[in-house]
Amino acid sequence: MRYKEIVGLAAKATTELRAWESHHAQELDGRIAAAEVALEQAMEREKRTGQTVRNWWRMTSDNVARLPWLELGEEPVPAANAPGSWLDRHLNEVKPIYQELVDAVLSLGWRARR
Repeated sequence: MRYKEIVGLAAKATTELRAWESHHAQELDGRIAAAEVALEQAMEREKRTGQTVRNWWRMTSDNVARLPWLELGEEPVPAANAPGSWLDRHLNEVKPIYQELVDAVLSLGWRARR
């Protein structure tokens, strides 16, 4: 009788363990799928941000191209240690700074722009 009780408990434990493992595996599959979607979104955002930076750089270089006394540096490259959470903040700071540059170039006399 005791043997049957022990075997029954072992069978029940085995069934419960399988159910838990199955549930845990489904949970992990869901987390993996969510991580893959997040990765794809991050890669797309990185691509869009890179294109945005190239556009701003091209517009900046066009604005200062006629200033022979100003030497334009290298095109910016992504900073590997930059926190991604600050991306929107940095992108929002570029437009007013760019506008300041345009205003400064336009305020120069014609001699300074040649």
